[in-house]
Order: sequence, then C-alpha cells, then structure tokens
Amino acid sequence: MKRNWIICVAAVLLMTAGCGKSGNESSQTTPPANAPAANATPNQAAPGTTPTGVPTQEQANAANPANQPAPPPEPPKPFLIAAGTPLTVVLTSTINSKNVTPGQEFDATLASAVNVNEEEAIPKGSPVKVTVVNAKKQGAVKGEATLTIRLVSMTVRGKEYPISTGSLSDTEKGKGKRSAVMTGGGAGVGALIGGLAGGGKGAAIGAGIGAAGGLATAAGTGGKNAEFPAEARLTFKLTHEVTVDHP
Repeated sequence: MKRNWIICVAAVLLMTAGCGKSGNESSQTTPPANAPAANATPNQAAPGTTPTGVPTQEQANAANPANQPAPPPEPPKPFLIAAGTPLTVVLTSTINSKNVTPGQEFDATLASAVNVNEEEAIPKGSPVKVTVVNAKKQGAVKGEATLTIRLVSMTVRGKEYPISTGSLSDTEKGKGKRSAVMTGGGAGVGALIGGLAGGGKGAAIGAGIGAAGGLATAAGTGGKNAEFPAEARLTFKLTHEVTVDHP
C-alpha cells in the first residue's frame, strides 16, 4: 500500500514537470505580435523612406555643385553721367524775353545721344525741359533786353530725371543809336516834304512834324528783345552728375 502511494506521488510530479517545460518552450518559440520578422534586414527602411546612411536625391544634389542651379545674373549697373558732360538740345518753340517770366518752362529734345563706356545712356530725341532763369524785355527808348535759360530735367526711357546745368544768356543792348538815326531820318524827310510844300515856315513846320514822327517810330518799335528761336541748337553742361537706369 505504501509502495503504491509513492508511485502515485512520483507520477504526479512527473506530469507537473512536463507541463512546465512545454509552456516555456512555447513562450520561447512564439514571437510577440509587434516583434520584427526573424529574416528582416537590419537596415531595411519602411516604405517611402531611404535606408539609414543613404542620402536622398535632394541631399545628393546639394552635395554636388554641378547639380546646383545657376544663380540669377546681377542687374546691370546704372549709367553715371559725369558733371561737365555737354548736352545739346533743340528747342521746340521760340523763347523771347518780351513775353516770358522766370520759372516758365519750355520743351526741347536731345540733339545727340549721350554714351557711357561705349553704351548709349541717353538716346537721341529724349525730352528735355528748359526753364527761364531771368527775363527782361527791351525798353521803348533805352535799356537792354536779357534772357537766361537752363535745363532742369530730362526724360529717359519714360523716366524723368532732375538735372542741373549751366545757364545760357542772350542780351540785346539798348537801341539809343538806332532810335536817333530813325529820328534824324524822320526829321529830314519831314523837312523835305515841308520845303516842297512852300519853303521857309513850311519847312520848319515840316521839320517839327518829321522829328515827332521819327521819335514816335522809334518809341513804337522799341529795341529788339533777347530770344532763343525755335529749332535752335543749344549746348549746356551738367554741373552735377546724373545717374540713369540701365535698360
């Protein structure tokens, strides 16, 4: 009886040991659900990415200067028109000291192109503004007429640039000598007419009438005013440099 009991206990122990071993083997052979596959390559990347250590196409292009896009060209530098540069213009209308006032502006065009380093900086025909600096009309009997002008702006390829130039002046001296000659001539003609009419007293009256007529002619005509006629070619010099955009 005692022997049978021992045999039963031994059988139970053997069965218990066998169940524990099979459970351990099962846990060792079955991988967890989120574990990588046994045959997966260590450097294999997920879809849409590159393997570790392998540069992307963008990185490869950045590392190779030959693949870099060419930088945009630098914008051309503007033209620098130096002080002292002559500007020859053609007036589009007459400027006369008799009927202009200081500050009044007139139109002109550039008569010839201005080049800088063998490039055309200011094309021929560019519009130019002329301003009256000073104007004084001639007096009836004495005095002189003066007219002074200069350039104040020019338009190059549609853009207006303020400029500073030297001035040009025209002066007409008083016509006192001309008035005397005209008066003397008038008196002579008047005396001749009076003498032919009756001589003596008639001649004296005629002389007075002639002198008055001659003086009236001088006063009515007045002296010649200063002017720059239309289509005149006038040359001014820049007093300050001008920067003009490159086309």
